[in-house]
Amino acid sequence: MQSSVDNRQNRVRRIVTWIVIVGLLFLAAPIYKGAANSAFAAATSQAAAMGQKGDAGARAAFLAAYTVFMHPRCMNCHPAGDVPLQGDESRPHAQNVKRGPDGRGKYALKCANCHQATNLPGENMPPGNPNWHLPPPKMRMVFEGKSPGDLCRQLKDPRQNGGMKVEQLIHHVGEDKLVLWGWDPGDRRTKPPLSNAEFTQKVREWVNKGAACPE
Repeated sequence: MQSSVDNRQNRVRRIVTWIVIVGLLFLAAPIYKGAANSAFAAATSQAAAMGQKGDAGARAAFLAAYTVFMHPRCMNCHPAGDVPLQGDESRPHAQNVKRGPDGRGKYALKCANCHQATNLPGENMPPGNPNWHLPPPKMRMVFEGKSPGDLCRQLKDPRQNGGMKVEQLIHHVGEDKLVLWGWDPGDRRTKPPLSNAEFTQKVREWVNKGAACPE
């Protein structure tokens, strides 16, 4: 008899225990949901703040690199028209030199006729590089007259930048021998305001932070 009573009491205790557990779960669910929503909102806000910070950093890095893109050592080979530019004042090239169908000159006035594999010694002598040329007419890559935002968007567009992804621009500006010539331009020619290492780092920073463009 006592055993039967004990069994009933045990069953009652188990039922009460389950009722208490279920009740606690119902009470805890809104609290957990609220905490989860708060954590999600905080994470979303933090991600948005980081994204904004990245965009601002990218724009600042591009503006620093822009000073090099617009320097005569770079811009002279990226003219708006078909005539390359010369000198720190970016005047039209003498001898009526033109871009030509492949960017290497037109008719008898080929770039390589005067621009040899290295700089010729002496002031105002032709600078040199084995790959001296302008961009071809189908991919002009114009720098002259471009605002920071316009140039940035052009450099990001594979249809206008030679088919490159933005990540490839880092290697292009840091390793291409014709680009590097800008920091070894020959006698009495000015150099860009940043070293090539600094310039490359700014381009890398722009890319790594999302490649946002100035307005």
